[in-house]
Parts: sequence; C-alpha cells; structure tokens
Amino acid sequence: MYRERASRLPGAAVWTSVPAEGDGPGRVLPDGCMDLLWHDGRLLVAGPDTHAYVDGSSAGPWSGICFHPGTAPTLLGVPAHELRDRRVELADVWPAAEVRRATARVHGAHHPARGLEDVALRLAASAGPPDPLLTRLVAALDAGRPVAGTADALGLGARQLHRRSLAAFGYGPKTLARILRMRRALALAHAGVPFAETAARAGYADQPHLSREVRSLTGVALRELVPPPGAAS
Repeated sequence: MYRERASRLPGAAVWTSVPAEGDGPGRVLPDGCMDLLWHDGRLLVAGPDTHAYVDGSSAGPWSGICFHPGTAPTLLGVPAHELRDRRVELADVWPAAEVRRATARVHGAHHPARGLEDVALRLAASAGPPDPLLTRLVAALDAGRPVAGTADALGLGARQLHRRSLAAFGYGPKTLARILRMRRALALAHAGVPFAETAARAGYADQPHLSREVRSLTGVALRELVPPPGAAS
C-alpha cells in the first residue's frame, strides 16, 4: 500500500510504501524528482530517473520524502547528474558523522516519514530558498512550453541551460520536459480522459506518439499503467 501527503517543506511530498504479500518488483516511474529514503534502518538517496526504476528488493516498508524537481541537489550537497538512475547509501554522499545524526533523528521519530521530513526541513533552513530561476524553468516546462522559448524567456543560452539542468535535474531540459509531459498525460489518463484526448491535451502529436513515449520512459505499455475502464484488476 502506498500513501502520500504534502510535506511541511514546500513543494515536497512525504510517502510510505508497504508491499503486500505476493507483490512483484516495484516499478518507480520517472518524475523529475529525487528522494531521501528510509528502509531497513538505512538512509538512502534516489537519484533522478531517466526511465522506470524496477526494484527487485522491495520487501518490508519504505518511507521517503520526494523533493520538488531541482531542489534536492542544494539540500543534499551533490549534483543531480552524479546520482542519475542510481540508488545510493547516504553515507556515500555525506560524512559519516552527519549520516549518524540523521539516522538517529529518523530512528527516534514517531514514524520514519516524520523523521525524514524533520531532516529535510533542517537542511532547507540551512540551504535557503530554492533558486527562483529553476522554479520558473520547471513551471514553464510543466506547462508545456518549448525548451528554446523557455531558455529565451529566462535569459539563458542553450549551453548554460543544459549545464544548470544537469546539476539540478540530472539531465538536460529536453529530458525533463519529456518526463513532465508524460506525468501530465498519465494524470489525465488516470482521471478517465480518453487516450486520444489525453495525447492532444498533454502536447503529443497523436495517441501513437503518446504510447511510444510512455513505453520509452516506463518500459511498459500505456494500457498496463492505465487499464481501460472495466478491465479486470
């Protein structure tokens, strides 16, 4: 069972996942975000994904805090591209003493998710507010605006935008735009919007284009992620 709520850290979400008996490997879809995770008494970092991450070792409960796109590198002190498509121990990123303090805080919390949130809030208090330019970039791309036009509006050249995107998101702005567009499409499809209309509203050329992109980014067909109405569960 997966549960999620808005975090006290603006833009972030706190979540828990408890696999049911008989569940197969978990499939985590790319979303432009990075997560701080707690599992089996350990702190880990989930880097930004360019494709679905299939976790074959999901036994037992997981807790996490999912950071708004572009904000985690400043909080965690590591460029996003160094963790792209990876799950690493926090000890590989932070000094051992800091990891011990954070681990003790999560372990001593009423619930691990609350402890992770407390750690994130302390990090944010030290790091200051998010870069407003990156916030505007994410908002523009999530609204379906083209990368080139967004770069011009932000006063950034193509190379500078790509360099800043690698550090903040783990990949270039075109990949971020593809992932955000897919997330918009899946939200529409899950809300019951027909696939052809979903494709048009999310900015795809047509339904086959939507289907190709979903399979490319997730590894499965659109109908596997969003079964047609009335399909057996």
